[in-house]
Amino acid sequence: MLIKEYRVTLPLTVEEYQVAQLYSVAEASKNETGGGEGIEVLKNEPFDNYPLLGGKYNAGQYTYKIYHLASKVPAFIRLLAPKGSLEIHEEAWNAYPYCRTVITNPKFMKDGFRITIDSMHVRDDAGNIPNVHELPPEKLKTREVVHIDIANDTVLPADYKPTDDPTKFKSEKTGRGPLVGPNWKKNVDPVMTCYKLVTCEFKWFGLQTRIENFIQKSERRLFTNFHR
Repeated sequence: MLIKEYRVTLPLTVEEYQVAQLYSVAEASKNETGGGEGIEVLKNEPFDNYPLLGGKYNAGQYTYKIYHLASKVPAFIRLLAPKGSLEIHEEAWNAYPYCRTVITNPKFMKDGFRITIDSMHVRDDAGNIPNVHELPPEKLKTREVVHIDIANDTVLPADYKPTDDPTKFKSEKTGRGPLVGPNWKKNVDPVMTCYKLVTCEFKWFGLQTRIENFIQKSERRLFTNFHR
């Protein structure tokens, strides 16, 4: 098991982030899945009986999706891939400002693969809360904190878009931006931080460490590009 907490500070209010997140998720889904092809929505309904963060949040919107990835990979991979291995299940409980997403592969990996992403969105904060997810001592000891700087962190050339560069963008509506210098987080108002706790489990002897590290690296890249 590999646990990392990504802290993404943004020049937004928590309410603005909620709206921006809905838009960005829709855009990312369109770009990554070809407009929704291969996504099966099994449930999209309110929930009021799933306690999050020790019961502080227990009501919101629940979604259950299956991503059929066979149409997204080359034909030779479809032929070689074991049955069920290209089917990813995603359950999400959105009780904003707290959300949980669980990703599994029940048909092939059974209980050997699980990614849990717990997200907490905190107003008037620049990423300094030591244990916002209230982890017990044994998990807190193994958790690694990663601060993501949307302005200064390096992005891959393939990911870079001038229109998404916070060091160049200035909002005509709010007047915010560009985000310049290493200390921009101290100089913006409003400010908030998204704390994303990613717990990754891949129980496959000989591959566990490599795959868990790869998944965490991919999550960091995703969070960086998404929030830019």
